[in-house]
Amino acid sequence: MKSTFVRFIRSENGATAIEYGLITALISAAIIGGGLTLGNTINSTLSGTAEHLQNSQ
Repeated sequence: MKSTFVRFIRSENGATAIEYGLITALISAAIIGGGLTLGNTINSTLSGTAEHLQNSQ
């Protein structure tokens, strides 16, 4: 039992999986944040264009 615990403590597989999980979470957060910002920018641009077209008629 003790040798199994010692091997578990020395193993780096769990740490590597956690690191990959954290990297994936950070990349996902960056993509979502960028998408939201880009979406808001496009929405405001198109709304301004639509308002300009309605006022010019």
